[in-house]
Amino acid sequence: MLMCRRWFVCSLRGQYRSFSFSASRRTVMPAWVIDKYGKNEVLRFTKNAALPIINYPNEVIVKVHAAGINPIDISMRGGYGAATMAMKRDPLNINQTGSEFPLILGRDVSGEIMECGLDVNCFKPGDQVWAAVPPWKQGGLAEFVVLSANEVSHKPKSLRHVEAASIPYVAATAWSAIVNTGGLNKDNCAKKRVLILGGSGGVGTFAIQMIKAWGAHVTVTCSQNAERLVRDLGADDVVDYTAGPVEKQLQTLEKFDLILDNIGGETEKWALDLLKPWNGAKYVTLLTPFLHNTDQLGLADGMMQSGVTIGCKVLKHLRKGVHYRWGFFAPSGPTLDEISEMVDSGKVRPVVEEVFSFPEVPQAFQKIEQGHARGKTVVSITEDQKE
Repeated sequence: MLMCRRWFVCSLRGQYRSFSFSASRRTVMPAWVIDKYGKNEVLRFTKNAALPIINYPNEVIVKVHAAGINPIDISMRGGYGAATMAMKRDPLNINQTGSEFPLILGRDVSGEIMECGLDVNCFKPGDQVWAAVPPWKQGGLAEFVVLSANEVSHKPKSLRHVEAASIPYVAATAWSAIVNTGGLNKDNCAKKRVLILGGSGGVGTFAIQMIKAWGAHVTVTCSQNAERLVRDLGADDVVDYTAGPVEKQLQTLEKFDLILDNIGGETEKWALDLLKPWNGAKYVTLLTPFLHNTDQLGLADGMMQSGVTIGCKVLKHLRKGVHYRWGFFAPSGPTLDEISEMVDSGKVRPVVEEVFSFPEVPQAFQKIEQGHARGKTVVSITEDQKE
């Protein structure tokens, strides 16, 4: 139904197009870039970053009002996933190594449509939008960003840009893991028992609200000082990992239909024993070795190694009656359409831990590197307008 409505609205808006932005003949913009991979010192502010242009008829240019920073931005700053991202940017391997630089990070954006490609009918200049920027594209820590129209959605009317920028990437990741991989949705989630390992970060705080709105029973692990936050978001049971071995505390509870793992590492050794056996229960982890393998072994060998790893783990746990899965981020404008409705109806709210100004981007990265997140870190790039 939502896809049909999106198509209908797009058809109505087909009459709108504007190319005044290109006509201004600007060629540069302010942005935070990196020229090589490394630690925080590689971040560089410039007023002369190349202005993005529309290369395909389904693209739009967005003026960024606010951008969200995620742990993946920290990892990408250090070169994580470089081999896979290079393949996505340049499938035919035409460009030289390092052609991604200067690279702009920032995976969440909230802003305003400035220009639309010839095939874009869903949006018009001036529309207030939000989006999760795919990791292989130039990010949102800049004045402008170019995106495919199917990656963009109209921003929730109830949110300011700095609030809206806290949601898209974590929402798209949580939706992909829980709905696409985990198999839960608003129609079958009622009375399901869901465990979120690491519930106080960006993905966790969104996932709690989404599946609670769909009627699930939600158990969360976090530290004691985050308990009030996750309970306010709807968590039914909260397990403090600082109060002793978390697996022993969880073993005293009823088994689960779905586990979303935001922690990884040692959790795989005991988490799957918490699932209901022979009942279709799934464990979905967002901490996978896929990008690490391709970085270390190259694309072909890395993908082969990942295939062997996931295959062995799936078979191992299937013999115990539970399903082992890897979850991945998936950009989707239609998904954000649904999430926008949930936000405006009061079922989901943003969880912003701290807002930094545009000159404070290095401090924002340092904040995320400290860990123990209580929601999202956002950068305000321009003053909110037309809200």
